[in-house]
Amino acid sequence: MTTTRIDSLAAFRAAHPTYDETAALDDLRASEYARLDAEGQVYLDYTGGGLYADAQLRAHLELLRSHTFGNPHSCNPTSQAATALCEGARAAVLRYFRADPEEYAAIFTLNASGALKLVGEAFPFAADGRYLLTIDNHNSVNGIREFARARGAEVTYLPVGADDLRLDPATAYAQLERLTPGAAGLFAYPAQSNFSGVQHDLGLIAAAQAQGWDVLLDAAAFVPTNRLDLSVWKPDFVSVSFYKMFGYPTGIGALLARRSALARLHRPWFAGGTITIASAQGGRHFLADGATGFEDGTINYLGLPAVTIGLRHLESVGVELIHQRVELLTGWLLDELGALRHGNGRPLVTIYGPRDTDRRGGTLAMNFYDAAGERIDFRTVEQQASAAHISLRSGCFCNPGVGEVINGLSGEEMAAYFQEFGPISFDDFINRLAGRATGAVRVSLGIASTFTDAQRLLAFARTLLS
Repeated sequence: MTTTRIDSLAAFRAAHPTYDETAALDDLRASEYARLDAEGQVYLDYTGGGLYADAQLRAHLELLRSHTFGNPHSCNPTSQAATALCEGARAAVLRYFRADPEEYAAIFTLNASGALKLVGEAFPFAADGRYLLTIDNHNSVNGIREFARARGAEVTYLPVGADDLRLDPATAYAQLERLTPGAAGLFAYPAQSNFSGVQHDLGLIAAAQAQGWDVLLDAAAFVPTNRLDLSVWKPDFVSVSFYKMFGYPTGIGALLARRSALARLHRPWFAGGTITIASAQGGRHFLADGATGFEDGTINYLGLPAVTIGLRHLESVGVELIHQRVELLTGWLLDELGALRHGNGRPLVTIYGPRDTDRRGGTLAMNFYDAAGERIDFRTVEQQASAAHISLRSGCFCNPGVGEVINGLSGEEMAAYFQEFGPISFDDFINRLAGRATGAVRVSLGIASTFTDAQRLLAFARTLLS
């Protein structure tokens, strides 16, 4: 077995002197995320959900305890107080993403999936149109294909390479050129893969728009540790979940939409709060303009102030500082996990995607193998990690496309499995694949990650060596 080349924090700092520039995050961990160390927890599931700082809770609770807020859809004092906070949150979101409010609207949803559904159900798909998406996508992006198919649009997946899990630029550009002039085309892809951490080229946004496409960027996995500047990159639609960025509140996301693109959407229904006027007997309604026309019912007016507080927290810490630390820890884990060997020389870990930090985020997907080269069930790995108080995640992470690619499963095979197995659970599906499971173990880093967390993960990995 190979020992790690850097076992101590002192050695790590000597090898990576810029790590000291992120020392403020250690102070933050001690003051705002102390519960992790008090409980002995190693949290490595930031792509699944971010962690909130104690200060966020204190600020939100104090606001609620000190004021009275009512349903915003009125002009009474408590309603107006809530309206001011909601509009303040909307302005804070646009400001954080450097989005010009004259160009972009911020629409509050339940989560990123809700934002994606808003686009899918209202996009003007038609028989001459197309829905183009990468095989590396969350299921909430995959699900939009059902709206496209129902309206006769062509659905096409862009493949990724089996080794680096990146898009082939030539293939992508060739497909982008295949949109009939004047037809409605939607191109959807993630800024960062929630499976592998691969960061896809944001330059595709302008390239697609130049060919007549509307571009939907799923930024949920990207923005917790990276800056998305909408004054530089201008996708037509962006989906985010705030709990992934700063942990609290859950149940609130946003669709950031260019106003010109929003005007091309056609909502299939209306609800309370989305119309200026509706008639039961007259059978007509007028949809409200802008964000209001897409926010069904009463928005989470007590939760939205927590979004403003969370964004303020991220700004005070600095997402660039978080990015710097995450990148350093990710690089160390890539090297150290990849170096682990059984006594017979076989590798313990296979890491999927890029083997360095070039154009990749702090999400690492991997599988573990025994000395005979047999894969250890990723569910077993998660169970054993949990016993060691390490929170990581296993499965396909709602991204079946990458899971199929890393296991060499073709579209024909998957179609045959669906036909053969019928409706079954994910666990039953894995069991029937007999060693060709579509999932992996995923660890992800974030705002409160430390070198000690990475060390604890590596120590756990060593316990799987024979």
